[in-house]
Amino acid sequence: MCGIAGLVDSARSCGVDRLGADAAAMAATLVHRGPDDHGLWVDPQGRAAFSHRRLSIVDLSPLGHQPMVSADERWTMAYNGEVYNTADLRRRLEAEGMGFRGHSDTEVLLGAVQAWGVTRALEAAEGMFAIALWDRRECQLHLVRDRFGEKPLYYGWVDGRLAFASELKAIAGLPGFAPTIDREAIALYLRHNCIPGPHSIYQGIAKLPPGTRVVFGLDDRPGTMPAPQAYWSARDAVEEAMADPATGSDEELTDQLESVLAASIANRMVADVPVGAFLSGGIDSSIVVALMQQASSRPVRTFTIGFDDRAYDESGEAQAVAAHLGTDHTALRVTESDAADVIPELPGIWDEPFADSSQIPVLLVSRLARSQVTVSLSGDGGDELFAGYNRHAYLERIWGQASRLPDPVRRSLGAAMLRVPPGFVDSAAKVTRLLPAAYQVRVPSSKVAKVAKVLASATPEDAYLGLVSHWAHPESMVLGVANAASMASRPEDWPKLPTVTEQMLWLDLVGYLPDDILTKVDRAAMATSLETRVPFLDRDVFDLAWRLPMHLKIRDGVTKWILRQVLYRHVPQALVDRPKMGFGLPVGSWLRGPLRPWAEELLAEPRLASQGLLDPEPIRRAWALHQSGRRDLAHELWDIIALQAWLDRWMPGLSG
Repeated sequence: MCGIAGLVDSARSCGVDRLGADAAAMAATLVHRGPDDHGLWVDPQGRAAFSHRRLSIVDLSPLGHQPMVSADERWTMAYNGEVYNTADLRRRLEAEGMGFRGHSDTEVLLGAVQAWGVTRALEAAEGMFAIALWDRRECQLHLVRDRFGEKPLYYGWVDGRLAFASELKAIAGLPGFAPTIDREAIALYLRHNCIPGPHSIYQGIAKLPPGTRVVFGLDDRPGTMPAPQAYWSARDAVEEAMADPATGSDEELTDQLESVLAASIANRMVADVPVGAFLSGGIDSSIVVALMQQASSRPVRTFTIGFDDRAYDESGEAQAVAAHLGTDHTALRVTESDAADVIPELPGIWDEPFADSSQIPVLLVSRLARSQVTVSLSGDGGDELFAGYNRHAYLERIWGQASRLPDPVRRSLGAAMLRVPPGFVDSAAKVTRLLPAAYQVRVPSSKVAKVAKVLASATPEDAYLGLVSHWAHPESMVLGVANAASMASRPEDWPKLPTVTEQMLWLDLVGYLPDDILTKVDRAAMATSLETRVPFLDRDVFDLAWRLPMHLKIRDGVTKWILRQVLYRHVPQALVDRPKMGFGLPVGSWLRGPLRPWAEELLAEPRLASQGLLDPEPIRRAWALHQSGRRDLAHELWDIIALQAWLDRWMPGLSG
């Protein structure tokens, strides 16, 4: 894992020395992504400069140094990520007569570009990556991002030069950078708690979408932003997979799934440094660890953190799974103070507003893992491929039943449920603690609120948008914004899929997964110089997941049914069957308790009014409702608080 940054100066306006110095300064902001080595390449004509920070994982020798120039000297590459089928690509290239000096995946990927061209090389590569390629012959810059969006890549024009980097801080530090907030991006952020691509927080700076590449030539005028072109389309891949449905018995398809998962996990265990895994004790991470342990001759190192609040603590379950599998397990008990102490660091790590509060435990568990390993596998992606979120199980079922009611009755019922105080719901649900673990309800007020949103919706599509939205009408809150539509609010752009549940899976795949989940994991882990690998995000796993019939994903209201069958072969069912719990924190109670004075200052009406960015009235109303206990508006308020903390860090003139 690494950090990349660079510049293209079409006009050759600043000279070779300054171009190289500016590119090197960009990489200096990314030391956390690559503490082991740094490299700089500058085009002798002063047209381009690439800089690189290296976290050495495969081929720790200088032969893996970047930026790397191809043997024919046509291509220069700066690359962040891992290619997991490197051995296969190398064999193919060697059969065509290509030789290699080292054994890094960088050299093999660059050799594939030289031998086959950019498009064929990308089609052949299986992995996670953000790539910058300079084509000396055509004088073009190619920027590329992996299929699922595991690795980030930002780009845009700064003072007449094209800049790109793994993180925004490398671009924001350039001389001449004049930040202007993208207000449409703020509205999208208030809906989704993250900024969906291709937007960034800054006007004129874009995120490269997953599965695409964009090409810039020397003739492109400053400010020109060519449209990214897909080399892999999630939509096409889903439609092709569904056109070729998997056949076989439940047992045969479970065998097939276990086989492709085991292969993916084995490929992601290849490294010349210590490898471990996050273990929450949930279905996805437990499968990853079980298959890792099966493939390993020694105990796998696993890591989890625990909290005092039982509603947010899975450390006991993780410990039980680790003990059964025989892993070398490390658990850390995190206090409320420990978690709160990292809050001031968040704006500097994520660079743009990001309000998924589970970023805090992910950051803490990454720090824990980095104390022993350099690479950690995670179970992310399992929910999006195998229908693991609660909404996947209940939206279609609830809508089918509730739609029999007259619209006014259904929507009034939903509105009434939203008015029930969360404390009342949670107290009434305490009786479920007497039931077996599989039937207990954790944070029941959150579940009731989600059902209420479904009932209050006009259509299933509207219900999905409501479930993935924090602020329901964010455009009305951001001054100067009339409309801000993400993929979740554009049904006309969705593929035609057989069921509402499959539609949700696709939307989660192309939106929630890259914009929230993978952004969270990448920044948290890389802040600690830890590489994360995600076995579920493998093309063979993806293809099989979408070829499987829906009844193998959700059966009798049970999510991820077939994944559970794989796991039960390795872990007793009693250890892992329990209600799904997000990797979150009790932010709602914190905002009424220890964080209240800090939040009050950030949400003060004079401060909000002086910024001229947001309408203070709905924010102050939400704050009062939350403090009264009549509503749990922790998610909505945390969005505003995280934005304000970001403004303090990156635009103090506006926030002050």
